[in-house]
Amino acid sequence: MSRLVLRGISKTFGRRTVLDAIDLDLADGECVALVGPSGCGKSTLLRVIAGLERPDSGSIEIDGTDAADVPTHRRGVGMVFQNDQLFPHLDVADNVDFAMRIRGVDATTRARRVGELLDLVGLRHLSGSRPSELSGGEARRVSLVRSLAVPPRVLLLDEPLTGLDRTLRDGLMSDLRTILDGMARENGTAVLVVTHDPDEASFLADRTLRLPDLGRAES
Repeated sequence: MSRLVLRGISKTFGRRTVLDAIDLDLADGECVALVGPSGCGKSTLLRVIAGLERPDSGSIEIDGTDAADVPTHRRGVGMVFQNDQLFPHLDVADNVDFAMRIRGVDATTRARRVGELLDLVGLRHLSGSRPSELSGGEARRVSLVRSLAVPPRVLLLDEPLTGLDRTLRDGLMSDLRTILDGMARENGTAVLVVTHDPDEASFLADRTLRLPDLGRAES
């Protein structure tokens, strides 16, 4: 079964065509890496899937349901941005807790889930820290597990390891693969990873695609 189906997704900004009739299918539990040069529309495609940008044409289906008019917070899509985008006024635990709280999950369940997720990335000891007190790698791990607090149907990762030093990047890449494998087994979450690094793509994903090759023409 396909968890995510894109057909004919196109997007322009002014006179510039960023996405040109993109087709893509992600199966339940599948991790696909999307590679391509800077400016080819990789991040824009993720924003379209998440509902942060509206396509000029084309269709998006998530679990067989047309997502065109479904708002971002109801799509069941988790997204990790390049710049983490943690809430600066909340500590680590409250950042991870946020999505569960607004969905009305009870406090006991939320506290247990926050602890489990922070243990998963070895950051329980920083639960009371603010984002400004975290290193780049720590912030990236918090951003990742925050997106998993309410298990998403589709997880979008926008250059999840960019800007990290080699040692930290290699360690986090291994941790990320373990997390993604667990999500696939437990929830059937489909994952789309955007990266410019072929080695990262081959390590994390079940298959790798080039964005320009998915549409009519390279932009």
